[in-house]
Amino acid sequence: PAGRAASSVPAATTPRGSPAVDMRERERALYASGCECVVGVDEAGRGPLAGPVVAAACFIPVHVEIRGIADSKALSEAAREAIYAELTSHADVAFAVSIQPPAVIDKVNILQATLLAMRESVHALRARAPGLDYVLVDGNRSPFDADPAGIRCEAVVKGDARCLCVAAASIIAKVTRDRLMVEMDRTFPLFEFARHKGYPTARHVALLAQHGPW
Repeated sequence: PAGRAASSVPAATTPRGSPAVDMRERERALYASGCECVVGVDEAGRGPLAGPVVAAACFIPVHVEIRGIADSKALSEAAREAIYAELTSHADVAFAVSIQPPAVIDKVNILQATLLAMRESVHALRARAPGLDYVLVDGNRSPFDADPAGIRCEAVVKGDARCLCVAAASIIAKVTRDRLMVEMDRTFPLFEFARHKGYPTARHVALLAQHGPW
């Protein structure tokens, strides 16, 4: 069915006094309010000195259970890869990715490149899931100046640790970007991108001082 505007729902709140966060709570509330398709969006690549910024949008139906989904930063590389494989191969999970290269980052700045990647991932997923009508975005701002027709967008601070669909998007974005950096390492082996993925580690900074940025 065509996307439609979600009904008014109170903003997400941080659970208090509970030992663990119910990462489906927000999604269930949205579906109970009449939403048809709630999607999570997150990015990877805002902090590095090299490489692209990647955003992912992910839809996980409420009946689908994939164990271990959490903020990608809290997971080991092996865990991320395993969950990524399960997410991207599941017949009922839908996702889309947008990759903004360094040239775009240099032209518009990292924030705008990140927001662009988020918008593109949402639009790409909407083409596959026309019922998409609510987006949960990690962070403190929506990537849209105004909500697209038929879609409401909500920014959730620490959304990757609070909302399952956002956490799933964070894993897809992170694994996608890490794999791109491994490929980049083959082209520029002097900088050891496979090791640090472009982040400003002591080793990366030392290699930049030794070889200079290209």
